[in-house]
Amino acid sequence: MRRPSKSPSRKLSSDSQRLVELAQALVQASSRLEERAWERTIETVLIKHFKAHHQEPIDSALEQLFPEQPDAYDALMDVVEACSESSTIEYAGHHYDCLLIAIPFLAWTRFSIGSGPIPADVMMTLNAHLHGHILAPEVRVGMVPTLYAIDQLPRSHADTYTLLQQLAHAALSDSPVPRTANQAPTAPFLADTRYLLAALVVPTGMPLFHWQLTRGHNGHLADKAQAFEQWSKQVTPQLTRLLPGCAVELLLPAAYFAACREADLQIRPASLRAASYYLSHTLGIESKDLHASIGRFSEQPESGRVDEYRIGFSVGQTDDVIYGVVWPLYGPEDAAEEVISQTGSRNTGATEPETPLEQILSLLRECGISDIQRHAELYAMEFCDDCGTPLYPDREGDLVHPEMPEDTPNEPAHFH
Repeated sequence: MRRPSKSPSRKLSSDSQRLVELAQALVQASSRLEERAWERTIETVLIKHFKAHHQEPIDSALEQLFPEQPDAYDALMDVVEACSESSTIEYAGHHYDCLLIAIPFLAWTRFSIGSGPIPADVMMTLNAHLHGHILAPEVRVGMVPTLYAIDQLPRSHADTYTLLQQLAHAALSDSPVPRTANQAPTAPFLADTRYLLAALVVPTGMPLFHWQLTRGHNGHLADKAQAFEQWSKQVTPQLTRLLPGCAVELLLPAAYFAACREADLQIRPASLRAASYYLSHTLGIESKDLHASIGRFSEQPESGRVDEYRIGFSVGQTDDVIYGVVWPLYGPEDAAEEVISQTGSRNTGATEPETPLEQILSLLRECGISDIQRHAELYAMEFCDDCGTPLYPDREGDLVHPEMPEDTPNEPAHFH
């Protein structure tokens, strides 16, 4: 389940209460026709607030639903995301469907991962390969010539809607898209996600993606896989050029929120591998000399829900945590981890996917780290009061600030 960004702290406005009631009606609908009718009503309310750049009534409604009515919360969030990342607009007497997409990729390095303006020749190449491998023939594209870090992306659904409208009109008018100005500074991580953002625009009802053109039952799956293979092969060298000293891995371009969620999931194993590689090479040791302490953390420990794992690394038998990695949990992973923490076991049938905890353990062992401590305590999410760095468990289960040895060369600030 996606979570609201804040805790409920104020009385609902009339518009927030209206959204709450509409979300409740939506989940109680008895037919697809009724569902669509409620969705259209919700969209009308949302667009009014998006155009006025009023995010607060929407956040308040989501906050109200989240604790006690998860089905209504998910239903409202689905409409909010869909309405902010997609739209139908009229231009020069014609109607067009438009979709904001993210083009995500993973990057990892011992140095720094850049962001910011993209050279014009690289933009031309990216556009050519996007049309050549990913998009349907009728699609027009408005792409921002900027490489985004996660903390530079639109900060609200209203911001997302505004960006979509700007890029869609730029695509239809063949106007250049300006670079994003005054980007927020990026946090230094060894492994992190980067994004390109673009609006796709087609005459209403026409396909957006190449694999939508496939006829037949399973052809679109093979088409999608082939499109991604060619996209990755052709575009990876361009992104490597943008980020010297970094290894990169492309993901498939997709609708904005879906692409961001997939990137969030995929960066987690990359972060652990990057941590092991960096520590072993920087300290001149082997991965087997590292110790990993794993702690479970929650925004509300009294709820018993696990929100993230934090992995603290130390060397040999020392207690000092030298670095840490955060592994956040998303969606249904919350429930899966809660069952493990309460029962201590699970059905390990061959078709069941690994839980996040099992993935962490597998990745650590794959990296050569076998000295692993799992702490049973459910910790509150604590951070350093001075710098905001997450605190990590040491061997004894105490939460401490990670500190590299003083003579460590070229030390990044912290891990993802």
